[in-house]
Amino acid sequence: MVSIVSVAKAAGVSNKTVSRVINGEPYVTEETREKVEKAIRDLGYIPNMAARLIRSSRSNTFGIITDYVSTTPYSVDIVRGIQDWANANGKTILMANTGGSSEREVEIWKMFQSHRIDGVLYVTMYHRVVDPDVGDVRIPTVMINCRPQTSELLQSIEPDDYQGARDLTRYLVEHGHRRIGYVRLNPILLGAELRLEAFLKTTREFGFSEEDLTIRLGMEGSVGAESNYVFAAATEMLTHKDRPTAIMSGNDEMAIQIYIAALSLGLRIPEDVSIVGFDDFRTVSKSLKPELTTAALPYYDLGLRGAERLDTLLQGDESGPSQWVLPCKLIERDSVSRPRAFVTSFR
Repeated sequence: MVSIVSVAKAAGVSNKTVSRVINGEPYVTEETREKVEKAIRDLGYIPNMAARLIRSSRSNTFGIITDYVSTTPYSVDIVRGIQDWANANGKTILMANTGGSSEREVEIWKMFQSHRIDGVLYVTMYHRVVDPDVGDVRIPTVMINCRPQTSELLQSIEPDDYQGARDLTRYLVEHGHRRIGYVRLNPILLGAELRLEAFLKTTREFGFSEEDLTIRLGMEGSVGAESNYVFAAATEMLTHKDRPTAIMSGNDEMAIQIYIAALSLGLRIPEDVSIVGFDDFRTVSKSLKPELTTAALPYYDLGLRGAERLDTLLQGDESGPSQWVLPCKLIERDSVSRPRAFVTSFR
């Protein structure tokens, strides 16, 4: 694909100069404009949505569209990262929450258009595949914690759920666990499938068989209205004759119920069963006793980098991948130990 960088190189000018020519901005000599236009014709360059909509007169305002993020203490760090970047770069933030309503989302896009918002950061609480309900509105957009299903014009900044789950699985194996349970997060979420895929691939690489693993569905249903089976699934796992010595939870909130299931059976954590989560929701992971080993979602950095990327697009720089992933750091706490000799009877 021909990019603005290719045009700049062919014309012997900067990316910014090409952007000025595309958008009819001043401060470009006629000679330079002709060179850039010739390079555009020769290379067959077609400006993308972001480049076409760059305006010489900006509002210096970014819009944030969220589903449940702004009302959720865990993922609000995404907004904090965006806001910190905006404060440092002289931008204003206008945020609107859809509450999961597609009708409300369409209204928000129209409202942002009427306010001449420079660009939009589209943020979801759960890492998933989703297409924004934009109606007939076209505003440069970067998706955060989600990716588009059909639109190739929208860039995304996402957590590396796959890498985080691989690191957690290796951590359990390296601590000597050979019978591991996994309680799955809602399958409709992209993050849930990436975490499960990483778990299965990593255990196969270490030579695990199907008999070594116990996998149960913990949640399913539409986002925000899921059916919850976590406690029952964990209880069933832990009452089995060949129960797992470690359980990997789809996320930290689910780990709470796994803790309760283990403790209700008289099992000690981590002496009798080790437990790991995912997300590093501090109100959960640090409140559980023992504190929960988990992988941290880089929420703050997702927001910060998302705002940076949107600003780069608005400057006319289309270089770089359409999908960016940020690592999920393993946070080692006290919920994992080496397995004891297995005891089939409960205390």
